Amino acid sequence: MSDVASNLAGVHERIHAACARAGRDPRDVTLIAVTKNFGPDRVREVFDAGQLDVGENRLQEAESKIPLLPSSMRWHYIGQLQRNKVRKVLPLFSMIHSIDSLRLAEYTNQVAKELGMFPKVFLQINHAEEESKAGFSLAELHAGWDTLMALDRLEIVGLMTVPPAVNDAEESRPWFAALRDLRDDLSRSMPAPLPFLSMGMSGDYEVAIEEGATHVRVGSAIFGSR
Repeated sequence: MSDVASNLAGVHERIHAACARAGRDPRDVTLIAVTKNFGPDRVREVFDAGQLDVGENRLQEAESKIPLLPSSMRWHYIGQLQRNKVRKVLPLFSMIHSIDSLRLAEYTNQVAKELGMFPKVFLQINHAEEESKAGFSLAELHAGWDTLMALDRLEIVGLMTVPPAVNDAEESRPWFAALRDLRDDLSRSMPAPLPFLSMGMSGDYEVAIEEGATHVRVGSAIFGSR
């Protein structure tokens, strides 16, 4: 067994343990293997170990990798999305985790209409209002909510967050719980609930799962240091 396959198996074990602690079904958690800075051969190792969902932060990397890898892989765009990249990102990725402003949402909706697409997207939330991070503040989200709901090409499937950097994963728990509570509050005003929460990375995904994460973005715990 390769180190990638062994690491992947270990991550799945920890996902199952976290679900058991939270009384959740592990099938409700999607593991996204983050392939940033790893080449196609390394990514194929994770595919060979049974992993289909993978995430990329950069369009340029994705454009070079995707044609060289099995078409059955499901690619998630998890990096900051710039308006000038939207037209190229939409056809390549099954989900976009980083719609971080009303302006970007409206533009993505426009491009999706031109391309005849209905992309599945997460809204990125910046609960802590960190200047170094993108994302809707709570005020921006509530102010733009009706406009977001009127966008006819975007399928808004959930919320995403990257909490402030901490030394102990437990310190991230309040941010994960806050995102879950926000999702639940917003779902009450929608025709259908927001089913997904994209939160948790290599250092804190177990805590995120305990607080309701449905998609966890794990790179170094699978592939090793970059």
